[in-house]
Amino acid sequence: MNTLSIDDQSRVIAALVEGNSIRSVERMTGIHRDTIMRLVVHVGDGCDRLMDSLMRGLTCERLQLDEIWAYVGMKQKTARALNKTAEFGDVYTFVAIDAQTKLVPCWHVGYRRWNDTAEFIADLKGRIVNRPQITSDAFSAYYGTIMQLFGNNVDYAQIHKVFASELNAGRGRYSPPIMMKCEKDPIIGNPDEDHISTSFVKRQNLTMRMQMRRFTRLTNGFSKKRANLVAAVSLHFAHYNLVRIHKTLRMTPAMAHKVTNHLWTIQDLIAAANSN
Repeated sequence: MNTLSIDDQSRVIAALVEGNSIRSVERMTGIHRDTIMRLVVHVGDGCDRLMDSLMRGLTCERLQLDEIWAYVGMKQKTARALNKTAEFGDVYTFVAIDAQTKLVPCWHVGYRRWNDTAEFIADLKGRIVNRPQITSDAFSAYYGTIMQLFGNNVDYAQIHKVFASELNAGRGRYSPPIMMKCEKDPIIGNPDEDHISTSFVKRQNLTMRMQMRRFTRLTNGFSKKRANLVAAVSLHFAHYNLVRIHKTLRMTPAMAHKVTNHLWTIQDLIAAANSN
């Protein structure tokens, strides 16, 4: 990794953030996959520190929260059978997105449980300075952790989606279930019902699956180590916030939120990650 020129590093990172796999980038660039993976971890860890320093003192009026599933090494059922759940199995990435500027102020790679939810919400609270409106799905840990950490200084609502699983027979293993209704449930404060939604964060889930090969379903591109997944997620969100122009905004989310006043390049991102 240390012998790669900045041009080679930029080619590798540019290919990876567009959803290419490690081996496909190896074929395209002629750079060995082990060198590519070391670069991802190095730059990804630097991006995590960079985002941690930049995403402070934010004003986010409307936030949407969700968690997206992936796995490391093997799926949870197999990891449990082999008694390897400490290092392998299901992993969830919690994501918060600002509905107006599409900025992702924070994320957390962990498990779908209370402790990880609390860590995610605490991180989010430490980055914003205003009273936000927050919408999430009906995952039970959200209400308790938001109430505990925000108290009454938040307007919080949940989206309840009701599915009719018995009507899905014959639709195929990977067909989406039939949604019967979607209920909006104000829980804390006085959330604006017109803005009780998780549409933007659900769309961000698609962006993650399209731009990170390790999140794409039904492939062998899944993460083999948790540290690799964490680094790849940090790289993705740093690129998304600072480098990738949002088509609707016609600028990056960081520019729209005034976190930065200019468009970053891949080279800028690598240089900043190396210095953090």
